[in-house]
Amino acid sequence: MTLPELNRMYSTDQRCRELLKKLRWPLGTECLRCKSKKVCELATQKKFECMECGYQFSVLTGTIFHDTHLPIETWFMAVLLLIEARKGISANQVKRTLGISYKTAWYLNHRIRAAMKITDKPMLSGKVEMDETYVGGKPPKGSKRGRGTPKEVVLAIRERGGELRFFHAEDVKSGTLEKYIKENISEDVDVFMTDDFSSYPPALKKSKLKDKHQSINHSMGVYAIGDLHTNTAESAFSLLKRGIIGTWHKLSAKHLHAYLTEMEFRFNRRSHDEIFIETLRYMVTADPLKYAELISEPDDFEKASA
Repeated sequence: MTLPELNRMYSTDQRCRELLKKLRWPLGTECLRCKSKKVCELATQKKFECMECGYQFSVLTGTIFHDTHLPIETWFMAVLLLIEARKGISANQVKRTLGISYKTAWYLNHRIRAAMKITDKPMLSGKVEMDETYVGGKPPKGSKRGRGTPKEVVLAIRERGGELRFFHAEDVKSGTLEKYIKENISEDVDVFMTDDFSSYPPALKKSKLKDKHQSINHSMGVYAIGDLHTNTAESAFSLLKRGIIGTWHKLSAKHLHAYLTEMEFRFNRRSHDEIFIETLRYMVTADPLKYAELISEPDDFEKASA
């Protein structure tokens, strides 16, 4: 989807709503309350009414678009901008491009990211790499880089030729790594590759993956031995950091997981011709995200990283 194509195909509210209707109810409109198929359209009000229970609703009710005051055409342009920007797009750029306020642009971007989070994530198999990196501001002068700094931990698990997973982790202790490995990597993998970080062996102690684990000794300056390396995971980190440094410039630890979700979603669909339609499909099936919920402080780290 290109911007000229978008303007030609979805230039009116009616056309946008027709597309969202097909994506939300591919088998025909049904009541959101009683699930009845006996629904009539109130075209002048842009609503539907259930003939069984009398409930009135629109195609936007109970979705990411819920209670929006923006034209749907503007939403469609924002989605296109977000999915086509390889290194992401800032709220300030969306503000300037769409002619809306910064607060609206920031909230708009986060609602799109919230929809991206609900995608199915099958277990990774084949040849799988895992690595960790650290993002955040400059550490105090004289302090070391990476582990032991107050920076935020980001984990990457990538199947070669397959999908990527990004996680904002609390730490890199073996128990933490074990959790992410167990939830995302099939025990039937051909090989599981990491660097020589000491937390990986104990993290794999109870898993069948320990027999398929191979590590590359980064601490000795060795980064590849034939097919053994973590370079594809590190290339994903490189793209993420270019997004942070060159696009977003500054983001909070609280919302880091949302930016990781966006990067992961776009990366895994970089060759999909229907990524625009696919994103809209998630947006009409995801639960609403209220502004108060978005800016509220999380109770704990797990809530912030969910």
